[in-house]
Amino acid sequence: MKVVKFGGSSLASATQLEKVFNIVKEDETRQYVVVSAPGKRNAEDTKVTDALIKYYKEYTNGKDTSQSQEWIINRYRSITEELDLNEEIIEEIARDIISLATLPKSDNTFLYDTFLAAGENNNAKLIAAYFVKKGLEAKYIHPKDAGIFVTSEPCNARILPSSYDKIEELRNHNEILVIPGFFGITKEGQVCTFSRGGSDITGSIIAAGVKADLYENFTDVDGIFAAHPGIIKHPHSIPELTYKEMRELAYAGFSVLHDEALVPAYRGKIPMVIKNTNNPKHPGTKIVLNHTNENVKVVGIAGDSGFVSINTTKYLMNREVGFGRKLLQILEDLNISWDHMPTGIDDLSVILRSKELTPIKEQEILKHLIQDLQVDYAEIEHDLSIIMIVGENMKNQIGVTATATKALSENNINIQMISQGSSEVSIMFVVNQEQEKQAIKALYNVFFN
Repeated sequence: MKVVKFGGSSLASATQLEKVFNIVKEDETRQYVVVSAPGKRNAEDTKVTDALIKYYKEYTNGKDTSQSQEWIINRYRSITEELDLNEEIIEEIARDIISLATLPKSDNTFLYDTFLAAGENNNAKLIAAYFVKKGLEAKYIHPKDAGIFVTSEPCNARILPSSYDKIEELRNHNEILVIPGFFGITKEGQVCTFSRGGSDITGSIIAAGVKADLYENFTDVDGIFAAHPGIIKHPHSIPELTYKEMRELAYAGFSVLHDEALVPAYRGKIPMVIKNTNNPKHPGTKIVLNHTNENVKVVGIAGDSGFVSINTTKYLMNREVGFGRKLLQILEDLNISWDHMPTGIDDLSVILRSKELTPIKEQEILKHLIQDLQVDYAEIEHDLSIIMIVGENMKNQIGVTATATKALSENNINIQMISQGSSEVSIMFVVNQEQEKQAIKALYNVFFN
């Protein structure tokens, strides 16, 4: 039994939907289909979700919404007409899109979520109707009826653990169930979305809930590459990686899969595979709990920019009880989250995303470090990138760090910091932002070429 999720690019047009139908039809174990809103048909096109955001802004600002309504409805209409679907389905979609502009604006915390969720919800109705027309026993099911109940956190919903008992009841259905991704329902009956890209999360939740044998996530690439194809020409495809490895790669810039989508499937011990709608025969990349091949030491290299480092120096820092806690308390009081904390005996650095800081917050941090913690030196260093070498089997291999540092040295790349967690799943290098791509190329060449 499989849960299969299709992303926006897989559902962007009638031609793509025909591919989706064939993928579902050819494997009778694909019983649960989670869908996104229609994505871009080409580089100049607009995603339906982006059009809904524009529609929402016009409505809440009291502007004319007729053009946005018409564009969104016509986007669905073009698909239904090409698929020769019954007129009733587009009429139902049109009513739903227009009705969004009748919802109350004031004291409506979930208005934005309701607008955004309309993309997935209406696409699920359309796809279920198409499957039925083509002879499949299929049924659209709303997240409320599927049992996807979530916390009341607009744009950042989390599944309620009690939902899984209700979701498991979906196993009692004989039809192929088409479920809209990206949102759930609060206990109060409000539509509440997961963070952007959250259809991956829905697919993972359904897979865990029905105890699927496999969660297939279809997108527009042949799985996951060992490095970003925009930096490395024709990088190797990764046949298999673990959940821990995928989490590390997703954090460091791999955007194929929403990183929060890993959690339900991981906890449910459901294997996952990333596949290509346009090339479904390709095996893709399988994500598993444990490797079947112990000989692969490095599975991927990722890089991400936009980091800063808060660097502090204080003589005899290691003897001062509570210093680290006090420093982190400064960040907590300013509502700042941090990512990494490399240390020395008299030095401590905190690495975080640059978006966490403002000029005012930077001044506050430095003031507290000097006045309250009485550090000898403090600075905030900008324009940093992190490079991650990822592989669970690295802990069983000698010389991985030596190989990496030698490659960076030979390419004149200055390493600002090195960090490795106790699990030894990844090695992190901090470099200047302008050297990020050069560093990735150097590391890829030494580990994969």
